Amino acid sequence: MRSSLPSGVIQGPPPPPADWGGGGGGSSPEGRGADRRASFIGLFVLLAATGMVFAALSMAFWMRHSTSDDWISMRKPPLLWVNTAVLLASSVVLDRARVALKKGQRDGFNFWWTAATALGIAFLIGQAIVWHQLSNAGVFIASSPTSSFFYLLTAVHAVHLLGGVAALVYVDIQALRLRLGPAKRTTIDIAAVFWHFLDGVWLYLMVLLYVWG
Repeated sequence: MRSSLPSGVIQGPPPPPADWGGGGGGSSPEGRGADRRASFIGLFVLLAATGMVFAALSMAFWMRHSTSDDWISMRKPPLLWVNTAVLLASSVVLDRARVALKKGQRDGFNFWWTAATALGIAFLIGQAIVWHQLSNAGVFIASSPTSSFFYLLTAVHAVHLLGGVAALVYVDIQALRLRLGPAKRTTIDIAAVFWHFLDGVWLYLMVLLYVWG
């Protein structure tokens, strides 16, 4: 088993790199390139579908906000800002992991990817605490239109993020078991892109909920 990984973290879906880290099998570069392109096409479909979900929810939010005479601003727990910082930090750390991989630093990749995974889990725990704080304050999903949309939007985002965490955990386990190969490298890139996308969605939700919610 090699102790380091050759360079080549790829930001998009160009042709795949040469074999690295073992586990490459006997697949030809052409075959791996086709698999990689197919994987990214699937990712783009997923991103489009996810975007449409949040677009539909946003449209419902705006329609309810503009036609309602009982819409009142909801006080949000300050912990939301901490959760936002944690989520943004996870993206930064995730990119540190990919930089380490590009430099062939296996241990550095393992460390930073594990840290990003832990931060993602911490965000989900923080969101659960936010919902608990709201319920303790007597703010429930049926309390008002504002609270209904707050719970709905943050819960839908959390469900998607849970899928992202599952992908991060999968890559983390494979990395720690030294079972990375070209196919796993595609998984690394896809997991990172999806994670960054969900970070962007969260920032959008924060603006929506704090400015108009």
